[in-house]
Amino acid sequence: MKARLRAFLAVTALCAAALSGPAATATAADEGPLQYVALGDSFAAAPLVLPADLSNPACIRSLSGYPRVTAALLGATLTDVSCSGATAQHLSNRQHLGTAPQYDALSPETDIVSITIGGNDTALFNLATGCVNLLPEPLGRSCATTHTSGGKDTYAAAIDAWEPVFDTVLDTIARRAPHARIFVVGYGTYFRPGGCFPVQPFWSRDADYVQGSVDRLGTTLRRTAERHGATFVDTATPGTGHDSCASPAVRWIEGAVSARDAFPLHPNAIGSYAYGTALANAVRSTSALR
Repeated sequence: MKARLRAFLAVTALCAAALSGPAATATAADEGPLQYVALGDSFAAAPLVLPADLSNPACIRSLSGYPRVTAALLGATLTDVSCSGATAQHLSNRQHLGTAPQYDALSPETDIVSITIGGNDTALFNLATGCVNLLPEPLGRSCATTHTSGGKDTYAAAIDAWEPVFDTVLDTIARRAPHARIFVVGYGTYFRPGGCFPVQPFWSRDADYVQGSVDRLGTTLRRTAERHGATFVDTATPGTGHDSCASPAVRWIEGAVSARDAFPLHPNAIGSYAYGTALANAVRSTSALR
């Protein structure tokens, strides 16, 4: 609850200042570990990253996704209900047989909530896969041209129309977990400017269109989070240089074909660790408690 999170932050501040810790640590222990609930889609679930979470195979969730990393770094008790393919509808309705609505994990005892959502609601994952071109221009079709014909940007319109849905999501989280601090984790950097055809099979203008759409969704998530007093965790900026065009050893997000255990165009284990660390740092730096 709020007192437990305040105690955690106080202890963190004391440790950072190199003050005497026994009494403060005891206070945190008395409060118990932070109760952390992770909501969201495959960006959080990290499908195919090993080891797999077999508690709910239908969600194709990893035990190495960013929520697990954050919980380990904070010593928090985690309830991870993120699920690959989830939309905002699956927060309040079951996604698979035997899978409870994600909101059901929230309670007045919840201290921290993280959420990454919107990529499926706005069909951005479908956009990325539909932009693959194996041959150079003009031997194919540009998805950027297709989706901006007639002066209307199809995906920009979809993202803008979805923003009120996310308003409702954050209102519901706050109502179900009234003492929790909410952290909205953004989507990462998938492509550098101009892409890297043919290393990744996306024409330059299409790679820019995909990343521009992802960035637009990120701006929407940030703006809505700020409107609701939640904290937005930027993963795109620290991901610069770790996009799918980077060498397999340093990329955080896989390309059209995965070079390691991870679903294509999704975070790998390295990326999930980086995103989880960013979220843990955001929790530690939080001081403006509601």
